[in-house]
Amino acid sequence: MNYPLEPHGEMILQQYRDYQPIFKRLDELVFNHLSRTLQEQGIYVTSIEHRIKQEASLAGKLMRKGHKYTDINSLTDIVGVRIITFYTDDVDKVAAIVKRALDVDWKESVDKRKLHDLDSFGYNSLHYICRLPKSVIDDPKMPELNTIRFELQMRTALQHVWSTIEHDTGYKGGVKIPREYLRQFSRLAGMLELIDDEFSRLRATLTNYRRRVQSLVASGQLDDVELDSDSFHSYLELHPFDRLNRRIAAVNQAEIYPTTLRPFMHVFEKFGFTTLGDVDRFISDNSEDAYQMALSQLAFTDLDILSENIGLLNLCIVHTLKNGGGQQGIAQLYDIIYGTRPENSEMASITVEQASSLAFMQNSAK
Repeated sequence: MNYPLEPHGEMILQQYRDYQPIFKRLDELVFNHLSRTLQEQGIYVTSIEHRIKQEASLAGKLMRKGHKYTDINSLTDIVGVRIITFYTDDVDKVAAIVKRALDVDWKESVDKRKLHDLDSFGYNSLHYICRLPKSVIDDPKMPELNTIRFELQMRTALQHVWSTIEHDTGYKGGVKIPREYLRQFSRLAGMLELIDDEFSRLRATLTNYRRRVQSLVASGQLDDVELDSDSFHSYLELHPFDRLNRRIAAVNQAEIYPTTLRPFMHVFEKFGFTTLGDVDRFISDNSEDAYQMALSQLAFTDLDILSENIGLLNLCIVHTLKNGGGQQGIAQLYDIIYGTRPENSEMASITVEQASSLAFMQNSAK
């Protein structure tokens, strides 16, 4: 396609066409290198976008300001990469990794987060101009792979969304927009920036909470730990049900296969447990009876594979029966663990019958 370019611009455009194989390989190498490096460092990002500037886009740029560039190598955004993170502090983590993974041209790079313009939220990204080091690629047939610069942007998901909205609405398109609409843009940008910061702050708060919970659990201060999914997960790292599970499995020399214990959080809520101390006492108070309950179920079977929830399930059965739940309470327990289904009532009837001759039921009857 022909574009109304001056000879100098035509020369740069022809270089762009000649360099297409190099740009394509550079684009692929950069994307693969960054993806692999971030994964190795354990950094999870929303996405890594990469592209080669379209010819029409380059031609438009050359028509507007082609005099600024001496040749194709003086353009730094032919190959562009954008790393999008969930949190603002992850942008800095990614930047620290990039500094080691790539050769950064610091004179051309800019941290737009420090500009602090009132309407700059969508452009608050970190822009690095980089080259691939020879430690990544050293191809004598394509030495340009180490000399061509490319643009790397790092921003949060909210910043990326806002930037897309600005582009879509034409806010940054040079068209004069009425002041009332500009004010709306500024207000929304401020709100999104606040949300971006608050998400990072919330993550830090939750991380500190989890560390505190882990410390309290490890030190045995279970009555000081509120029962929730995070604290229960930390408690499970102490393997509180393993001893009971092993005793039950020994009845038939059975193997235990892993399964999630998360549904039992709803059971604990029904029982009225509020701390890990409640759960710990629940185990110690009911373990022997739970073993006898499991024994009554397994003694006349040849089951040699048991679920990891076998101990906890029988603890819950015993607790329910001791507290007068009866067949209806057991059926509700099964509804929570297995989901509501008609056969739960029949299973509950069988369970109550199996428990009827056990000592804890006899004591409850008295």
